[in-house]
Amino acid sequence: MELAGVSLRYHRSGPWVLRGVSCKVGPGEAVLVTGRNGAGKSTLLQVVAGLLPLSRGSVLNRPPVVGWVPERFPVRQPFTVRNYLAAVARVRGLGVPEARTAIERWSDRLALTPYLGTRLTELSKGSAQKVGIVQALLVRPDLLVLDEPWEGLDAQSRAELPAIIADVTKSGGFCVFSDHHGDAGYLPGVRRWSLDDGLLTEPEAVVAGRHVIELVVPAAESAQAISRLRGDGYEVRSIRRERPPRGPRPENGPGGPAQPPSRPARPPADPAGQSAAGQRGAAQPEPRR
Repeated sequence: MELAGVSLRYHRSGPWVLRGVSCKVGPGEAVLVTGRNGAGKSTLLQVVAGLLPLSRGSVLNRPPVVGWVPERFPVRQPFTVRNYLAAVARVRGLGVPEARTAIERWSDRLALTPYLGTRLTELSKGSAQKVGIVQALLVRPDLLVLDEPWEGLDAQSRAELPAIIADVTKSGGFCVFSDHHGDAGYLPGVRRWSLDDGLLTEPEAVVAGRHVIELVVPAAESAQAISRLRGDGYEVRSIRRERPPRGPRPENGPGGPAQPPSRPARPPADPAGQSAAGQRGAAQPEPRR
């Protein structure tokens, strides 16, 4: 699939959200879209999925079966989870037996089975996110597009999502997704698209493995720094307070008694045999009587 000179703005006089975006993605590939908040990541993902009309440019060779997972699943619908998924399966062309099998399979994999009888409006954010993921997988997608899919998920489902993405790519499909939590770092061979001010670039891939870098930031800026790093696709493993510097050792401390200060060296004598101190003393005026 290819994006050729894609530009988009939501209003004729509005700012350009995407500007001349050109890129390609093919079977078996997974692409992580990175960028700061408001950079246009969600807009780009919706363009890839075919959900937004373009202002300029074109999208070529989009696969016929697309799975779309929005950042926030719309829960204000008068269905239970099971009835909603069954309706989506019918729209996707599945018969009743195939729909039931697919719903049970993916619900079990994402620990959604206990909530199949729950109304959508009563779901937690994490459970609603699982519904959004399951509905995109009922029919095996050739293209899977996910907007912050890890948001709100429990630990079991967070660990399962990279395997789901890998299943799609191994079967010849491809995935484009965003992730500011850093969970995508566990996916091998992921390409990265960096979006900034509507312009898309793809940094060169690192040839050999990854590096672990320790950073020190002011305590008041730690939350902002973590959010920015994760938004750029980096994995933040741990956070700790910096230890204050050690003060001077007390006398007779663990290192033994403190050594007495050394005597200052004598100033060198002048050629006439007087020391520098003597010279300074001779130059002082006598006190008045």
